[in-house]
Amino acid sequence: MRLRVLGTAAGGGLPQWNCACRGCSRARAAGPAVWRSQECLAVSASPDAWYLVNASPDVRTQILATPGLAPPGGTRHSPLRGVLLTDGELDHTAGLLALREGAALDLFAPAAVTAALTEDFPLRSLLAPYGAARWRPVAGELRLDDGRLRVTAIPVSDKRPRYAAGSTRPGPWVVAYRFDDAVTGAAAVYAPSLARWPEELDAALSGVGCVILDGTFWSEDEMERVTGHGPGARAMGHLPIGGVGGTLGRLRGRTGIRCLYTHLNNTNPAADPASRERSVLADALVEVASDGQDIRL
Repeated sequence: MRLRVLGTAAGGGLPQWNCACRGCSRARAAGPAVWRSQECLAVSASPDAWYLVNASPDVRTQILATPGLAPPGGTRHSPLRGVLLTDGELDHTAGLLALREGAALDLFAPAAVTAALTEDFPLRSLLAPYGAARWRPVAGELRLDDGRLRVTAIPVSDKRPRYAAGSTRPGPWVVAYRFDDAVTGAAAVYAPSLARWPEELDAALSGVGCVILDGTFWSEDEMERVTGHGPGARAMGHLPIGGVGGTLGRLRGRTGIRCLYTHLNNTNPAADPASRERSVLADALVEVASDGQDIRL
């Protein structure tokens, strides 16, 4: 199994276009080599079948930077077979508009998200004239790539995207995914948005070689401390990394699992390799994922 980390920043990227906080200023000064595009993952169990997890607004550039996603010479054919949405957030769905020129893709999403993308943010009707996207429900276990790649959705939140904040549709609205290679036995979990840590997530981590987890905020009150306003991390749908009840405490001591954080907000000090927070992660044998990182299991 191969995981290609296409982007690792929360919505807006790092640096964010309208922000000069400490993190964004550091990134601008350092230059494009340290910039982070918006969170997206590509996963594959065989070389000619890739699936995206989320479709960020940066997806075109991310795909062009990934040789394995290029069409064979002289063809108009992509090894990209489909997209699995973890939720309906704009920074996870707007990139579907950039994929409109492609052949039919299978698009997987929780039922509540599909309904929101039909009624509240009518992405489905916007895409319909451009191709034959096949919308598939996410429920239980999916078998992709002729059965080689097994995908299990784990409900982790009922946080609605802002454009559907008043929706009364039942959840889940946010899921994590476990990927299993039916041939090699390799397994990984991807959970870029995590408002709570359910027992099902603990169970899903059993036997995996890698987990890539929501690293949006380091602390609960980060937004208020850095920007002077804003709700807490949990109110925004993200468990913080540090502090009481933070996800780092859940990762400590998990031997045999490679642990990485993604979806870093521009306010998160762990985005800086020289920060104290990055040292804390290194001491715990936990990594921060980087754009373009290739993980083979």
